[in-house]
Amino acid sequence: MLRQSLRIVKSVPGMSHIGAAPEERSVSRLFLLRHAKAGWALPGMRDFDRPLDSSGHADAEATGAAMRNHNYVPEITLCSNAARARQTLEGIAGQADTGRVLFLDRLYSEDAAGYLTLIHENANGGSVLVIGHNPMMEDLASAVAGDGDPSARAALNSGFPTSGLAVISFKGGLKEASLGNGYLEAFHMPGDR
Repeated sequence: MLRQSLRIVKSVPGMSHIGAAPEERSVSRLFLLRHAKAGWALPGMRDFDRPLDSSGHADAEATGAAMRNHNYVPEITLCSNAARARQTLEGIAGQADTGRVLFLDRLYSEDAAGYLTLIHENANGGSVLVIGHNPMMEDLASAVAGDGDPSARAALNSGFPTSGLAVISFKGGLKEASLGNGYLEAFHMPGDR
């Protein structure tokens, strides 16, 4: 059964609209997306090659639809080269704009600090989508979001599920994003959770 939507925990009013007030235009966004649900590795299969299962494909499409509905449009997507992350991107791209896409092996093996370095190295605009893995996603979201909507923070503190999407805003560019200077606007989770 195809899941039709993601559940949004909370969003800051006015932050996802085109035509924001001048003081909001300098806000950049970091979208942290944990890959969708993958199946177990078959005998002899590397973890890197694990594909999405059927619910993972449906969740990836639902994530893309939610991104479109909330006008979340990254200028660049940094995607792990692992099969499950690439397939998550495919599901999203069928529903929403993903901007320019870079596939990075380092997103499979780096820690949260390494993820932040990759964001700094590749952030040229106002928004970046990172499709990666846990625990790095949860660690990075918790580390950079020094403040945020209480409901979104509570949801994030309970764990970062597959297809979880953290939306973190920063004043200024993402090249200056650092520990504690982001605001967790929203945390989206698959609708059946």
